[in-house]
Amino acid sequence: MFNILKRKKSAATETQPAQNPEKTGFFSRLKASLTKTRASFSHGIANLILGKKTLDKEVLELIETQLLTADVGIDATQQLVDDLTQKLARKELNDTETALKSLQENMKAILHPCEQPFEIAENHKPFIILVVGINGSGKTTTIGKLAKHLQAAGKKVMLAAGDTFRAAAIEQLQIWGERNHIPVIAQQPGADTAAVIYDALESAKARNIDILLADTAGRLHTQTNLMEELKKVKRVLTKIDPTAPHETLLVLDAGIGQNALNQAKQFNDAIGVTGIALTKLDGTAKGGIIFAIAKQLNIPIRFIGVGEGIDDLRPFDADEFVEALFEKE
Repeated sequence: MFNILKRKKSAATETQPAQNPEKTGFFSRLKASLTKTRASFSHGIANLILGKKTLDKEVLELIETQLLTADVGIDATQQLVDDLTQKLARKELNDTETALKSLQENMKAILHPCEQPFEIAENHKPFIILVVGINGSGKTTTIGKLAKHLQAAGKKVMLAAGDTFRAAAIEQLQIWGERNHIPVIAQQPGADTAAVIYDALESAKARNIDILLADTAGRLHTQTNLMEELKKVKRVLTKIDPTAPHETLLVLDAGIGQNALNQAKQFNDAIGVTGIALTKLDGTAKGGIIFAIAKQLNIPIRFIGVGEGIDDLRPFDADEFVEALFEKE
């Protein structure tokens, strides 16, 4: 079950049977989807460390290279290597197994602050999710999958086809809507995005909708005029609901590596991103970018996309992600 609400890791949860079929099934898909990125971790770093009797400076330099190759980023890589270097100097790394475990724990520590599950605040109705990102990031598909999961969780969902610059985006959302009996508010291609989303919000309020998912035109983060348009959308929404939008979800393609970090910075500076969905992890060797994003921006990572299936958009779990990276075949 796709859980859109806050998941608390309580003692009660820990006493449940270790083998949860759904969790085990997704972990297997996650591990398989990260095959290309895992080459730098389980096949690269793990084999590199475990192939040595002791850890030395030469091995640390090789680990640094592997991390940078996987797009972990300079800041996160520096933190990970510095920690290993300090522990090595203090003679805390008795063997390579200990070193590998320490590295994994530090990687989890970088990601943990960004593991903030997506929550629907009941006092906001409709709860407005503004979805942004550049063309090709998987934005419209992510909206469709998220809408389906929200609907399955018992929420009344509406879609706003705010990407009016791309006719195919409007059609895509309408197909998702028809397939799942979810209403879609749309206008003709080229219509004003803010006007479409404004109309959708008015309609959502009239129909007692729980959640409004608003698509926006895909844009390069360097296009100032289009960023200004996003600011306009936010201003228009606040005329109806001063607290809107309640979530500004940025969809990023993991395959573009460090450019994803640049996009996140620009979108966050322009409109204030409250959550990230990192897609296409199944087709890239650059999945390490998630560490760079976490280290530099500390923006909640709400979802990760690891495939084309409806269940391949999942809430982000830091421990699960790192363990999948180092899981052996």
